[in-house]
Amino acid sequence: MNAVLNDSPLNLRPMLKEDLSCILRIERLAYSFPWTKNIFRDCLQSGYYCRVLEQERIIAGYAVMYVNSGKSHILNFCIDPGRHRLGLGSFLLEFMLDIAKKHKVETTFLEVRPSNRAARQFYQKVGFVEVGMRRNYYPARVGREDAVIMAMEML
Repeated sequence: MNAVLNDSPLNLRPMLKEDLSCILRIERLAYSFPWTKNIFRDCLQSGYYCRVLEQERIIAGYAVMYVNSGKSHILNFCIDPGRHRLGLGSFLLEFMLDIAKKHKVETTFLEVRPSNRAARQFYQKVGFVEVGMRRNYYPARVGREDAVIMAMEML
């Protein structure tokens, strides 16, 4: 683990409705087209795996994952932009992948913007590979942007 992580107490826990104002602040900092409060509420109500990562009791990141029929899908994964490159993303992703493994998931999927090279490289470093493309998936400043579909075999 990164030395920064060894010096800062980390806590992973289920996301709560009370966390949404902080999560939405991070979401707006990280994305040009952030999720809404209602999307997060729907994920919580649907029983998705919604987790927050706290660093020194402050929410530093969060993830939302759906698990069903031997597959999991990371729907949202975000670290506060002011806390990038500290190892927090690796820590949170490993935790989410452990949840998938406990459910005997065979493959975990996610989408990422082709323009988000840092995220694509991060996921590739962990073991995700590009397996396809969803055309016109994301809203963009002009028109729409495709999504790169990435997958990781879990077994």
